[in-house]
Amino acid sequence: MVHSDSNEFKQKLSQVYNEVSKELFGFGTSLLKTSIQPEAITLYARHRRSPRSTVLEGEVPALKYEVDFYMSMIYKKKLKTRLEDELGLRIEVLLRDYDPATQWAVTNILLQTDS
Repeated sequence: MVHSDSNEFKQKLSQVYNEVSKELFGFGTSLLKTSIQPEAITLYARHRRSPRSTVLEGEVPALKYEVDFYMSMIYKKKLKTRLEDELGLRIEVLLRDYDPATQWAVTNILLQTDS
């Protein structure tokens, strides 16, 4: 169970999310909001457009979308590992949807319950 009233927890959650973004893309998010429930966390993030993505989109759109897909999969894996290791979360599943056209990502984290 997550302590939803903890600003420190929200700050650390945002910090880990942005660190993973910086590791993979070279910069953090331009907007990040969190919603915390007792057994779930949702992050709404607007990512910055990479110059490489813009070039790929113009030259080879199919490749750009394929790269976006795989980078999102890598992002999920790294984020799950970091949140479990650094925040001690027991994550049952981490789901992430990313819209390349708007650069928005929504990440839903369902936590393991003791039942």
